[in-house]
Amino acid sequence: MRVLVFDPFHGAAGDMIIGALLDCGADKDRVMQAMQSVVAEPSILEVKRAGIRAVKITTHATPAHRTLSEVIGRLERVKTDIPAEALAMAKRVFERISCAEEQVHGTHVHFHEVGADDAIADIIGACTALHSLKVDGVAVLPIALGRGVASGSHGTIPIPAPATIEILNLSGLTTMLGDDDVELCTPTGAALLAEFSTISTKNLGTYTIQAVGYGAGSRDPAGIPNVIRALVVETTGSSGTIPQDTVDILETTIDDVSGEVIAYAITRFMERGARDASALPVIMKKGRPGFLIRVICTSDKSVELAELMARELGTLGVRCLPAVHRFIAERTVQYVDVEIAGNHRNMPVKIGWLHGEVYSLKAEYDPAQDWARELGMPLLNVQRAIEDAAWKSFTKTGLGSGAR
Repeated sequence: MRVLVFDPFHGAAGDMIIGALLDCGADKDRVMQAMQSVVAEPSILEVKRAGIRAVKITTHATPAHRTLSEVIGRLERVKTDIPAEALAMAKRVFERISCAEEQVHGTHVHFHEVGADDAIADIIGACTALHSLKVDGVAVLPIALGRGVASGSHGTIPIPAPATIEILNLSGLTTMLGDDDVELCTPTGAALLAEFSTISTKNLGTYTIQAVGYGAGSRDPAGIPNVIRALVVETTGSSGTIPQDTVDILETTIDDVSGEVIAYAITRFMERGARDASALPVIMKKGRPGFLIRVICTSDKSVELAELMARELGTLGVRCLPAVHRFIAERTVQYVDVEIAGNHRNMPVKIGWLHGEVYSLKAEYDPAQDWARELGMPLLNVQRAIEDAAWKSFTKTGLGSGAR
């Protein structure tokens, strides 16, 4: 399996990510075309940062404040210059940033720095670059954040920026402070890495390195390489066992909450970092019907999610089954070309891997639902067509295990 590994040992920003991806072999012409749809032609230079050769991208744009809808509208106007999958990914990156801004500042109207043309170009360029590399998944090593304070549109703020923290809080990515009293990871960089990440670094196994790229930041401090590193690797199989980790299981039973409130609560749990959440019908004491609410999360999220369960459901107690061992299959999301009644479309499919082979796959619900509505066909038929096309694709490449 071909995997992209990001090593943000000195932080991450949008231009640094593009530089690293271009240095790894991303399609320069497609990336430049995408970025030039919103800014003048970016500059691409080879520079050195503390002795390390790296690619530096510089956009040429003026500041601007925009709402999320204005940013999405701007993306829509230039969509013919951007691959559809990269455009969809770019929109999700901005939605991540918007969600984080609202968590930090409450309901807000405008993006500030991340609504400027250079930020839009960085996000479009990074998503296009990743798409052109055609990797099967992305892993992100611990991200250096920096420390101290910085000045922005909201005044003097602590480093890491509150929006950066919120984005990473919802992502599950690991972080570290780093050695510098400056901002090492920007909100744009955090949102791109959070969106790109599909594989836990714990599940990489062994691999051979096929390409290495370095993307440079603007600063050039002595003795500290202001770069992000990216590696394209080919996994060489696992140790023969299914990847595994530990999680906590939080449970509570309720009999006085409506289905609508339960559905809303489950959505909130997932937004705050739960790995899974469910409601199971049960018979409680004295024969009362109720629900068992179960939330699966990493141990660092247990206290936060238990408090959220109490607030959202009104429960007086939450049980915690700590450090429960679980086996987890590696998973990626890939796009396959699907034809239905003469209509072609690239559709996303969630892939489950065991020992380098595909053993399960499932069409992603939202895109399949949208296409089913457009075609006027049953959703089940569209999902089946997508999954059949995916199985045929993997059978041709020899990656499919044949499990159906």
